[in-house]
Amino acid sequence: MTVQSQKNSKDSKNNQNNRNSDSQVGRIVKALSGYYYVLPQGADKDSTPIQCRGRGIFKKRGESPLVGDLVEFEATENGEGTVDFILPRVSELIRPQVANIDLAVLVFSLTEPALSLTLLDKFLVHIEHAGIQALLCLSKQDLAREGEDTEAAQHMMQEVIRIYEPIGYEVMTTSSSQGDGTELLLGRLQGHLSVFAGQSGVGKSSLLNALVPGLSLETNAISNKLGRGKHTTRHVELVSIGDGYVADTPGFSQLDFTELGIEELGSCFREMRELAPDCKFRGCTHMHEPDCAVLDAMEAGTIAASRYENYLQFMAEMKEKKRRY
Repeated sequence: MTVQSQKNSKDSKNNQNNRNSDSQVGRIVKALSGYYYVLPQGADKDSTPIQCRGRGIFKKRGESPLVGDLVEFEATENGEGTVDFILPRVSELIRPQVANIDLAVLVFSLTEPALSLTLLDKFLVHIEHAGIQALLCLSKQDLAREGEDTEAAQHMMQEVIRIYEPIGYEVMTTSSSQGDGTELLLGRLQGHLSVFAGQSGVGKSSLLNALVPGLSLETNAISNKLGRGKHTTRHVELVSIGDGYVADTPGFSQLDFTELGIEELGSCFREMRELAPDCKFRGCTHMHEPDCAVLDAMEAGTIAASRYENYLQFMAEMKEKKRRY
């Protein structure tokens, strides 16, 4: 995940004088099979989006319109349209490919599959790098109360609250089947262009179905053999949700750090980013340097051990990948 808005903004300025007076502004709400489905600005969200093709110049520039983009488009005689320009982006995610997201809802189940703090931190690193606000949503609260692993699930829920709320992350618990927490989450999504992310099988589609009656996104049960869900979402599409949009994306359980430099990792941990200016050395890795504010905080117990251990693990992964390639 990354932010790439400067180039897009520059291209938009360069194209100011070339715009057609007949063009309209709209948002791409779906991209499928080479078509972009654009909802004109000001149109009712229940309106049918206009099916558009992108101009050939995008390919020449190595650009591509993304779901979530605000674009200028022109209607054609056959009732379709052509996307002419991409307006400046607030943010851009590479995986999943979606633009202008300002809230990431990280859905992690309390059980089936069990919550992994390492995977949660890996998602948070990517979202912090992209400069997007994160909301932690713990799903399947009903199973955590009634299943065989109730005690472990309840302990994990308390751990997430203990570790992440003090460093500024909002934590919600939900149950799609019983409706617990869904109204609160629905209110939180208003006015935002949000993305739901998390590993397969955590209940993202079930949660969206509970939030938007009649949506009927396909869901699949967990594979007991593999301990993960089957992929059910095949493309990115914006779902209207009151005064906002939500992008449902394919579930995935593996992330790498392709877009992230080793020197940037520490800044993607909020508590380390705040302490870094107090370190003796600029560019401190927070691993062995003297007078390191992060190491001092670790000794004092003000940084969660799991967060620091995951930081060391991610750093080792990145160094190993750099060594190999």
